[in-house]
Amino acid sequence: MAEISVAERDGVGADGSTRPTEDHVAVLGNAVVVLDGATAPRPDLPSGGWYASLLVHSLSRALTAEPQADLAVLLAESIADVARREGLEPGRSPSSTVAIARWTDDTVDGLVLADSPIVAFGPSGADPLTDDRLVSLRESGQLRTGADVRAKRNAPDGFWVAEAEPKAAAEAVRRSWPRSEVDALLLATDGVAIGVDEYGLFDWPEVLAISRERGPDAVLDAVRTAEKQDPDGERWPRAKRHDDQLLVLVDFGVAPG
Repeated sequence: MAEISVAERDGVGADGSTRPTEDHVAVLGNAVVVLDGATAPRPDLPSGGWYASLLVHSLSRALTAEPQADLAVLLAESIADVARREGLEPGRSPSSTVAIARWTDDTVDGLVLADSPIVAFGPSGADPLTDDRLVSLRESGQLRTGADVRAKRNAPDGFWVAEAEPKAAAEAVRRSWPRSEVDALLLATDGVAIGVDEYGLFDWPEVLAISRERGPDAVLDAVRTAEKQDPDGERWPRAKRHDDQLLVLVDFGVAPG
């Protein structure tokens, strides 16, 4: 039986004002779903957090009803379900990242769409499952404006997210591990992963150690403390002073023999 710990914290909007978190999580019997709603591309659209809240519930129902089904198929069906019920249209809708981890006694399956990583740990160390397309586009200067983001979102030469286009699910990054080779999983939104990828506060094995020893909230504290020491983004340029944070530890302990 896996022990699951969750830590989450609100960030601030791009204007620096407080607002409810747009990260969402579902903990099921043999799966965890993490979503990070993206800032809407237009002010007249619903928020990414609103969309992520609907999608996480649809995914939870699908995973419960069909616990052995292909994860990409379930994601595509859930994207279509939300789009149909809410009248959402591709290119004119809010969006969300997706990270799904599911396990049995034999296998651990992971699916990642956009920048919410899953990291598996075992005898060989940390094995991150990441979708780097969004980060690569940012670093290469191809996402400088809102128009750039709209043009590259769910496009063959761009990046893929959950929105109103079910075919995005087929573009997710996926991996399966033998259950005997996985001792623990971490699932994170980018408000936590930034502490590893950009701030260099710790690596993923250190995040696991902190989460096991002091709880995942201690990791969130470390990221937030670093950001408070760089309030104007001079050391680490970023769109928001504090992003929403969500970190889940799935600790299997001793793997089945």
